[in-house]
Amino acid sequence: MIKRVQEGVVAASDRAVRQTIAEVLQRLEAMSQGHPETRVHAMVRRCVLRSLIHALFRVRVEHLDRIPEKPAILAVNHLHHIDPLLLLGELPIHPHYYVLGDARTLYNKWWKRQILRLVGGVIPLERIWKEEVAVIEAAKAGRNDLVELAKVIEETVPTGGDIQTLRQIDRIVQGILSQGDGLVLFPEGRLGSAEGKLYLPLKRGTVIYALRAGVPIVPVTLTGTYDLYLGKELTVCFGEPLYFSQTSRVKRQEVDTALETLQNAMLNLLPTNYQEPQGPKLLRNFLNHMLW
Repeated sequence: MIKRVQEGVVAASDRAVRQTIAEVLQRLEAMSQGHPETRVHAMVRRCVLRSLIHALFRVRVEHLDRIPEKPAILAVNHLHHIDPLLLLGELPIHPHYYVLGDARTLYNKWWKRQILRLVGGVIPLERIWKEEVAVIEAAKAGRNDLVELAKVIEETVPTGGDIQTLRQIDRIVQGILSQGDGLVLFPEGRLGSAEGKLYLPLKRGTVIYALRAGVPIVPVTLTGTYDLYLGKELTVCFGEPLYFSQTSRVKRQEVDTALETLQNAMLNLLPTNYQEPQGPKLLRNFLNHMLW
């Protein structure tokens, strides 16, 4: 965990990472204000990502036809950093989907920046990691060996919770949905810890965006991505779209009701008796850490 935090701090202060995040957000915000975005065609994006993913894994997609041919939000469980790339490689080319993902995880390596610059479709979210929060709390609790690292985290890492950042992301999301594109969100707000389970409670943002924009939410589950190795089967399962009444003034009760509906729909899609395959697991360490 300490190594992961140290790498995250380096990424937070990396000029190339900072510049990439700023450029992408500036381009997306301009698009949300009506300026056309220069982006690779969704077919090219899909072919590039499918080629990379399918060269390493066996991918099974269930009920892809349940995705509406109009703007929608896909609410997906999250087990591994490969999940956004897996999804973008399997989604239909229309509407064009964007993924809201952790900025430092997406851009912390030069080759990931190059791939994502080519395929696009990412909304980088700057936020503090749970591991970094744990380091800060441990330092305050008396872990003197972590005091310096905690200080660097507090000075370097954006929390993502400031009003300016939240409003910018909100403008981008609403712009994407209003112009006919779709959105992929991970409502757990973090990586899950086991196959077939959700990290609860789900974050409210997914439902709030859907209610404001008047778009359906499609529950989606990923199975098999928690522990990767060469040739493993990864499953993407799409549920029936959930429709809610559009409202410009979202009320707490409406959000809670919709969130419970989404939570139940996602739980019903997850396998209840998942068993990790046995046998040789080639390239396991490499594939599990290549996207860190």
